[in-house]
Amino acid sequence: MAGYLDARPRVGYFYTGKSGTQLLAEKVKHITVKHYQSRPVVVQEAASVYDAICTMFLEDVGSLFVVDKQATLVGVLSRKDLLRASLGKQSLESIPVSIIMTRMPNITVCKADDLITEVAKKLIDKQIDSLPIVTEVDYGSGFEVTGRITKTNITALLVDLANDEMI
Repeated sequence: MAGYLDARPRVGYFYTGKSGTQLLAEKVKHITVKHYQSRPVVVQEAASVYDAICTMFLEDVGSLFVVDKQATLVGVLSRKDLLRASLGKQSLESIPVSIIMTRMPNITVCKADDLITEVAKKLIDKQIDSLPIVTEVDYGSGFEVTGRITKTNITALLVDLANDEMI
């Protein structure tokens, strides 16, 4: 059913009184991040700024997640970080990304079971392009990156809603 009508035993069908907007809002409020997440792109903290720039362009992403040797999230690199580092006369091959990245705990993260509306609000409030989707490792000692959610993922959700093709 479309949601405009409901049925009850011994009563029959009746009008629910909900508008199309209310029905759409109810649909969206149950969508979690795991339905629209994409593959994360990570680099090691010892990688050079040059390698990070190459990775960013080859993978066609706007941010990279930096991990340590145990694959624990330690930082995030944005296009702005890489642009700022490339200005000047220093050699990009000799600068590790650990010097220019945004470090934990200044990184906003989300989990696969978070509601997509809450994550979209975080993206808007923080004015960022993507968030790492993480799981806790070793009882609070860090996070492992399992995915990413971006503005493009949110846009894909909107297109699916408009075409009534939701997951």
